[in-house]
Amino acid sequence: MLIGEVARRSGVSTRMLRHYDTLGLVRPTGRTVGGYREYSADDIRRIFHVESLRSLGMSLRQIGRALEDPAFVPSELVGDLIRRTEDRLKREQELLDRLRAVDASAPSGWEGALRIVELLRGLSSPGAARRQQTVLAPADDVPVPAEALARAILAESDPNVAGALRWALARTDGGGVANVACGLRSEDADIRRRAILALIELPGDEVAAVLMEALAGSDPVVRRHAALALGARGAEEAVPTLVEMVVEGRNDVEAAEVLGALADGGADGIAGALVDASAAHPADSAVRIRLTQALAEMPGTLAHGALQQLAGDGDRAVALVASALVKVVEEREGVGDEGSGGTHPGAGS
Repeated sequence: MLIGEVARRSGVSTRMLRHYDTLGLVRPTGRTVGGYREYSADDIRRIFHVESLRSLGMSLRQIGRALEDPAFVPSELVGDLIRRTEDRLKREQELLDRLRAVDASAPSGWEGALRIVELLRGLSSPGAARRQQTVLAPADDVPVPAEALARAILAESDPNVAGALRWALARTDGGGVANVACGLRSEDADIRRRAILALIELPGDEVAAVLMEALAGSDPVVRRHAALALGARGAEEAVPTLVEMVVEGRNDVEAAEVLGALADGGADGIAGALVDASAAHPADSAVRIRLTQALAEMPGTLAHGALQQLAGDGDRAVALVASALVKVVEEREGVGDEGSGGTHPGAGS
C-alpha cells in the first residue's frame, strides 16, 4: 500500500509518516519500482500501535523504546504519565478557576482584572501569612470574589487563615454558598469539615437547605455541626441528633443549650426525648447524668417535673445530680413552692 493510501486509511498525514520513517519508528518494508514507499500489513499495524501510544501522551522516543525493547515494562512509564497528566490537569483547573473568578468579578477594565488576578495569586501563596493578609487587607480595597474564597476555604489547612477566609465569606453577598456546599460531597473528610465550618457561619435560606442535607449525611462530625447550627435557627429536625450528641458526650453542653432554646421557643417533646434516652441507658450513669444536666436547660415547668422524677432515681449519682438541679431550676425560674417543691425525694439526708 502506497503512502497516500496509508495516510487516507489511517488518518496519519503523509508528512508524519515520513517523519516516522526518518526516525526509524515505522519504516516501510518495501519500495515500488519507482522508489515510492510501500507499506505491508505489519507496517500498518505498527502505525496503529504508534498512534495508540501517542494517544496516551508518550513521546516518540518513549514509543520507540516501548516497541523495540522486548523487556520493556510499561507500568513505570504509565505511572509517570499519570502523574504528569494529573499535574497538568491541576494547573489547567487552577487556570480555569482563576479565569472564572475574574469573569465573575466583572472588572471594568484591565487594571481591575489585574488587581483580581493579584488577589487570587495571594490566596494561592505558599505562605500562610501572605494568604491571611490577602483576605484581611485586599489590595486597593478590591473585595475577594466569593467563589475564590469558597475554593480557598476548602483547600486551607491553616486554622488562622481558614478563620479569616470564613470571616470574609460571611461578609459577601452569599455567592460562594454553592461552591462551599460542594465540599460536603467530597471523599476527603477534612474538606467536608472545612465546608461545614464555613456554612454554619453563613446566613440565609439557601444555607439552611444545605445544612438540612448535611444533617442527613453519614459524616458524624458534619452532622453534629449541622445540628447545632440548625437548632440555633429553630429547626426542630435537629433534635434527634442533638439528643444523640448529649448521649455520646460530643459537644453535649452546646447541644443541651440549643435543645433548651428550642424548647423555650415552643418545640414539643424535647424533655420527653431526653427522659426516654435516659431510660434507654439504665446502666450507664455517665450518659444519664449528661441527660439529666441537659434537662436543666429546659423551660422551668418542663425541667422541674422531669428533674423531680429523676431525683428519686435508683441510681444514686443520677438522683443527687437531679436533686441539685431541681433547686437550681426553682431558684432560676421561680417554679415550685413549699407545697409542691419544698422536699424532694432522693435529695439526701
